[in-house]
Amino acid sequence: MPLPPEVTLCDVGPRDGFQFEEPFIPTDLKVDIISALADAGLPRIQVTSFVHPDWVPQMKDAEAVCKRLPTRDGVTYAGLALNPKGLERAAAAGLSHVDLSIATHDQHSRDNANCTVEAAAAQAEEMVRRAHRQGLRVQMGFQTVFGYRAPGDTPLEQVAEMSRHFAQMDVDSISLADSTGLANPRIIRERVRAVQAAIGDTPLVLHLHDTRGLGLANVYAALQCGVDRFDTSLAGMGGCPFIEGATGNIATEDTAYLLEGLGVRTGVDRARVGAASRRIESFLGTQFPGKGHRLSPGPPPSELSEPSGSSV
Repeated sequence: MPLPPEVTLCDVGPRDGFQFEEPFIPTDLKVDIISALADAGLPRIQVTSFVHPDWVPQMKDAEAVCKRLPTRDGVTYAGLALNPKGLERAAAAGLSHVDLSIATHDQHSRDNANCTVEAAAAQAEEMVRRAHRQGLRVQMGFQTVFGYRAPGDTPLEQVAEMSRHFAQMDVDSISLADSTGLANPRIIRERVRAVQAAIGDTPLVLHLHDTRGLGLANVYAALQCGVDRFDTSLAGMGGCPFIEGATGNIATEDTAYLLEGLGVRTGVDRARVGAASRRIESFLGTQFPGKGHRLSPGPPPSELSEPSGSSV
């Protein structure tokens, strides 16, 4: 199969990346980074998660962030909701797109959500119905699709059937997450093809982590299957709470570089994303695992403007 001529990248760094950081990132800086990503050509950005601040303190300003999102033509802002309360908050915050996410491996569901996959799916069904009644567009995400404790230990038949079921509920897209970074190109091809057969024309998104250094190899394997939507994160921010020392998501800059080299259009300005990455690294005083942002031209972090003030 020829590679897709164009790929859509969604930067999930402002949610998946920021949530792991202990120093609170000021609301002003969060909005500045989101604005920079929008200006860099990212057509979709996951901006926050509507979770209880006791569980994820970094997301305590979710509503404040949403209130200040810049208007950009062609840019979609989405928020993650893991339960009905989160969904209500996302709707009240004015977002038009919401991302839902549940486990496909029963032990992971018990460990992470304290419920079975069956119970999580039942709750997600009602959330999809409620979101549609409120006029929200829904992306249905599935976690640990490629394995939880070992590669491929999540039942493929269960993944395919769950994908089929939610596609029939008219969600906008189905997202498959390699939450623990256990995927390899063989498993990617096997599971992507099975899900594609199950969901038909419903768009498919891959959310890949680079825990074992196979993130971009997995992107290429998915491209060969016709996948043209990927989640990425500036500078490769993020991680996995189930694997100590795990690295983050595939980096936006590195993924865009790979795609450009393959002749696949992204519309992403890697230099602008790189500047945003260096700014958040400078603020946090750390270095994230992505590579391209350290090669991107532009002013050093010390010469980038500081946020105008903090909120919340």
